Amino acid sequence: MPITIDKTSNILPKTLLSAGHRGCAGCGQMIAARLVADTLGTDTIIANATGCLEVVTTAYPESSWGMPWIHSLFENAAAVASGIRAALDYKEKNQIKVVAQGGDGATFDIGLGLLSGLWERGENILYVCYDNEGYMNTGAQASAATPWAANTTTTPAGSHFIKKDMLAIALAHGLKYTAQTTVAYPLDIIRKIKKAAAADGPSYLSILVPCVPGWKIETNQTIQLAKL
Repeated sequence: MPITIDKTSNILPKTLLSAGHRGCAGCGQMIAARLVADTLGTDTIIANATGCLEVVTTAYPESSWGMPWIHSLFENAAAVASGIRAALDYKEKNQIKVVAQGGDGATFDIGLGLLSGLWERGENILYVCYDNEGYMNTGAQASAATPWAANTTTTPAGSHFIKKDMLAIALAHGLKYTAQTTVAYPLDIIRKIKKAAAADGPSYLSILVPCVPGWKIETNQTIQLAKL
């Protein structure tokens, strides 16, 4: 169920992605990830690719996640999720949802081959991409999600990068459910996560999440820019 906030109380609402992580103030990805986790609930296992979301939520020996969560490598969140799904199916625990998630670097670039394999096998796994349009964890380098004319640390201003159309790639694999949204619309994220989780087969959701240091914006501009 979606979180409800009691404005008369100083007690934070219960969430499966707790406060105290090391994410930047105003981080679009953290807002979106919290919505995703709370919508999916505790009967979920997450395989998380390397990236900001992994780094800021699981600094050893702590974790901000209130649900089963595993990190392996940058490129193989989809393959790890496939193994988890196979083990659960063998144990006839079909009610447990398996989710793989990562940033655009892990999705559009480094992990694309293994993600394609997951989709080709038709496995009942949801993949969520938190798209901040670059490798922000390592200093705002360009990725295949970087839009035209963007200025990154690895491309001069005005470079003619063409953002890869991941939704078209997902649709070409015949996915059961494919959608995109932005962190500016929480109810839309919740609605689409529910639809994706209910799909009998592979599904894909891309969420645009502005990055405060990478986009060089103020902490209070995340939602405004996501709407634009």
